[in-house]
Amino acid sequence: MKIFLIGFMGSGKSTMGRKLASYLKYEFIDLDKILELKAGMSISDFFEQNGEDDFRKLEKNTLQGGNFNDHTIIATGGGAPCYFDNMDWMNNNGVTVYLTMPSKTLASRLKHASDRPLIEGMTEEELLQYINEKLNEREPSYKKAQFIISGIDLTVEKLAQYLEPSLN
Repeated sequence: MKIFLIGFMGSGKSTMGRKLASYLKYEFIDLDKILELKAGMSISDFFEQNGEDDFRKLEKNTLQGGNFNDHTIIATGGGAPCYFDNMDWMNNNGVTVYLTMPSKTLASRLKHASDRPLIEGMTEEELLQYINEKLNEREPSYKKAQFIISGIDLTVEKLAQYLEPSLN
């Protein structure tokens, strides 16, 4: 069973994904890392050179065209579930987990991020406003996930316990 971790940037998808993969003895894939390999450049550079529309097309093709093995944890980018039919595709091809996080916690985690093209150079106030706006836009897609789990104080053991019925 493939497990797709979704949620806003900074919600812990990659960190928790690596831990969960190790715990379950699954493979781990960070979709953003695959995109960078495919593009031959960082996501920031791709955004700058090609724009968000081209990035979202590459993201969809990589997600839906990826020949991911069963027993794989895939951490998606924060926007991936919100474009094209990506969320429906993930729900039809595995288990989806939305890792929720309060916007203030996300802002605190992201305020020093230099590798996030959508938030680069924002003040803390601008960042919090951006996160709140984007969460309002994205939550309808995120909430289509089969599991909605708070990322606050989440352990890999707790996450595996939530997912156990789906893994059998």
